[in-house]
Amino acid sequence: MSQINKKSALGKGIRALLDNIDEEINAPKEGGVPAVSGQNSSINSISRVPVDQVDVNPKQPRHDFDMQALQELADSIKLHDIIQPITVVKTASGRYQLISGERRWRASKIAGLNDIPAYVRTADSQEMHEMALLENLQRENLNAIEIAMSYRRLMDECDLTQEQVADRMKKERSTVANFLRLLKLPPDIQKAVRDKELTMGHARAIIGLEHIDQQLYVFRETMSRGLSVRQVEQMVKDMGSDKPQKETAKPILKLPPAYKRIEDNMASRLSTRVKLDRKKNGKGSILIEFYSDEDLERIMDKMSV
Repeated sequence: MSQINKKSALGKGIRALLDNIDEEINAPKEGGVPAVSGQNSSINSISRVPVDQVDVNPKQPRHDFDMQALQELADSIKLHDIIQPITVVKTASGRYQLISGERRWRASKIAGLNDIPAYVRTADSQEMHEMALLENLQRENLNAIEIAMSYRRLMDECDLTQEQVADRMKKERSTVANFLRLLKLPPDIQKAVRDKELTMGHARAIIGLEHIDQQLYVFRETMSRGLSVRQVEQMVKDMGSDKPQKETAKPILKLPPAYKRIEDNMASRLSTRVKLDRKKNGKGSILIEFYSDEDLERIMDKMSV
């Protein structure tokens, strides 16, 4: 495939990148797919390559594999072999590096296969990395955080804009932007979304809150009370309406670092927003926010009041 064609294919999504794979898989072959050595495999064709000559792409975005599901796939492979070839690129050393199909490759190793059908491609490292990320995004069981992280990696590591990511994924730009916003949430909330304990709808509602402590409060309430997305949206709306009206501009005194650490430690300990105000003469005040009677009781318990 020429350089121009490869660049064109990269703009059309993963199926364009693997444009000939369906035809080649379904094409009748006498005697099955031929087994080949690491030195004689045909470029841009399907061949059987030695399992032990395939290396994982170090930048492959997927790291977690369900061992039970892998074993089940391995058992199926023992009976039926590999139905869908993996996709690899041949390296200068004569070995192969995975572009897609790591799960099938791992299961084949468990099944004890000596070789595996593979679609052998030519691609430079940037194209290969983008192809791996795009292929990863085609999985049906990705959670919202995994999708968001893959979008971010496409932007950061492949130097793409949100518009270019949306174009490659055939999505609206706003959809990509909404996923990326999830990465601004605190780690606890991201983990809950990743573990599918919290839906993307809940997370998107929580993002509407400006402060992390407020986000964590709504998150705790959602998890403990089993709130619906609509209930979370209403809670966020109510908390937003409680914002005090802006006063006439006053000079803001920057809190000295030592006092800022005290403010942060108190906020972390009480799991709510804390505002420490210190005047030049050493006097000051501490404002501790709460968002319901139950939240006030929780804070009082932490303070042993």
